[in-house]
Amino acid sequence: MKILSVVGARPNFVKMAPLARQFEKKGFTHVLVHTGQHYDYNMSNVFFKDLDLPNPDKHLGVGSGTHGVQTGRMMAELEKELLEESPDLTLVVGDVNSTLAAAIASVKLGIPVAHVEAGYRSFDMHMPEEINRVLVDRISQLLFAPTENAVLNLMNESMRRESIHFVGNIMIEALLGNIEKAEDSQILKNLELAKGEYFVATIHRPHNVQKENLKLILEMLSDAPLPVVFPAHPRTREAISRYGLDDVMTEQIMIIKALGYLDFIALLSSAAGVMTDSGGVQEEALVLKIPCLTLRETTERIETVRAGANRLCGLDREKVRTGLREALENQWRFEIPLFWDNRVSERIADVIEQEDFSIPGHSML
Repeated sequence: MKILSVVGARPNFVKMAPLARQFEKKGFTHVLVHTGQHYDYNMSNVFFKDLDLPNPDKHLGVGSGTHGVQTGRMMAELEKELLEESPDLTLVVGDVNSTLAAAIASVKLGIPVAHVEAGYRSFDMHMPEEINRVLVDRISQLLFAPTENAVLNLMNESMRRESIHFVGNIMIEALLGNIEKAEDSQILKNLELAKGEYFVATIHRPHNVQKENLKLILEMLSDAPLPVVFPAHPRTREAISRYGLDDVMTEQIMIIKALGYLDFIALLSSAAGVMTDSGGVQEEALVLKIPCLTLRETTERIETVRAGANRLCGLDREKVRTGLREALENQWRFEIPLFWDNRVSERIADVIEQEDFSIPGHSML
């Protein structure tokens, strides 16, 4: 069995780490391709180191660009790799442009595609990630769903039932496997922080880094009842400078460079709460039992809301203010969904092992 896996952005690296280890246990031939979608060290290399993820077999170095330009470059380069490697299966994770490019390039060549995190839906087609999710699921042969709700979404979209496999949340397997290592992080000491005496913020969605929205978010962070540690995504930091918003930030905001995986988990796990527009952080906060305020109107991680651990605030100043106050008052629930455990990669590998990719037409949907 030869699997070609494609990663390109920070969340992909986290999800790929347990899968790579499981594929090695199974004796699969595994080719790891990094598109280069995230090329900053703190967005890429440091994650490979933190997660003990093997260095990529191929690095395409695509870099940044508009969605169309970036995705097109990736498809052209990935097609070359797929023709050279001729894998039995292409495996993609998440919802970034690398995921879409790899899925399209593979299915055009008749190579089956497995999508890890299939079925997540925010039902907001203004989000580039939502477009990627819908398209990748539609053309994938194996759909590995992280939640029961994701299974229902796929069934409601008339996906073949035999293609859908409820395996659980791979992001959580990675988190559970690295919590002890994160305890050795010196990030709190280096930043002179005490457990429970600060909030964390992560902002990177295109909608939230537009000038007026970003200005409002910075004002809300400045009004928080505790200091806010803000590891800034390169896109966000550039937007703050471009729009001249440095003056909006008060001393209440501690803006720092983007962190590696272990440092971020250590920072998040000791926070009083988190304000974010990231899907993965919503899930990590639930498992770490950290109150989460999502600065979006919708979320594809609906289980975190149902569990009582996450509140959708959008950019409503009063909702954020209330949520931060209630975070300090411990008015939250944290119910862990089914299969958010340390056996997700094992379930995925077992399904792949049982598939017979030699059957003619197997890759057809």
